[in-house]
Amino acid sequence: MERGAGLHNPPGLSGDLEPARPGRRWSSAPHHRRRRAVAVLALTGLALLVALVVIVLFARGGAAVPRTALEPGGGFFAVARELAVDGAETLTAREARAENAAINRTLGYTPYVRIAGAKHREIALTFDDGPGPYTPRILAILQREHVPATFFEVGIEERYFNASTTEIAAAGDVIGDHTEIHPAMSMLSPAKQRAQLLEEASAIERYGASFPRLFRPPYGLWNSATLALLQRYRMLMVLWTVDTNDYLRPGVHTIVERAVRGARPGAIILLHDAGGDRSETVAALPKIIAALRLRHYRLVTVPRLLLDNPAPRVQNIASVIGSGG
Repeated sequence: MERGAGLHNPPGLSGDLEPARPGRRWSSAPHHRRRRAVAVLALTGLALLVALVVIVLFARGGAAVPRTALEPGGGFFAVARELAVDGAETLTAREARAENAAINRTLGYTPYVRIAGAKHREIALTFDDGPGPYTPRILAILQREHVPATFFEVGIEERYFNASTTEIAAAGDVIGDHTEIHPAMSMLSPAKQRAQLLEEASAIERYGASFPRLFRPPYGLWNSATLALLQRYRMLMVLWTVDTNDYLRPGVHTIVERAVRGARPGAIILLHDAGGDRSETVAALPKIIAALRLRHYRLVTVPRLLLDNPAPRVQNIASVIGSGG
């Protein structure tokens, strides 16, 4: 395009910030006026769109932007584009539908996942055994760092720490089923296994979460009856790629080193927010987040991980059976 063929700038400024040439003026030609009008309208439209986002967030009770939007790679304008397409009320619903569809697709060829695909540099942080007294501190770190996560909760803990469950659900994080009282599922009858699944599901639903689509077996133990129940309730068993063994309290440095050493695209990292003294996990978490981001990983929930990175059909699970907390 020839210089001067588009919008002109006011005297004293040019499009490439060089000094204006003597005598350069705003063109009054009709086609130049039309182009200026189009530019003004475009800027006005963008401003209105930004205002719409702000209004929508306040109209929804002051709810925060989901962490998935704030995590690097999401972005404010990604949210704005979503709002512009389908309207404010359906943004969260559309995300949930897409992630549920990803779980359904995964269930179409495997009942469990240990790792997702490697299409993008994404990793899921997962926390077991909560909610508990350390969960609010974990949540505060995740909120400060704009990191979404997945929590596998134990139903009995809801009696004492249900406020954290409500906070997790409100933040847009994902809550999975980790049974009612944390038993080894393979040691139970099918009827008792069913009770463990459904009592926990009912407990989290009372405090604002949806019926869980994800399940993690305590101690990494399950059997064919477990898989049959999961199939019946359309739940995906989520194992792990990296076990930090943080529940053994090996030291903050060791927890961080294990998480980072095992990191790879599609990885699922196992941590704990309850079930004992989790002060080392709390201290390690910011260091894990910083180290993974330094390696250009994006942190997402398990459903988002599966949506962006479909899991391989072959899942090597032999090493995790009978392990984990």
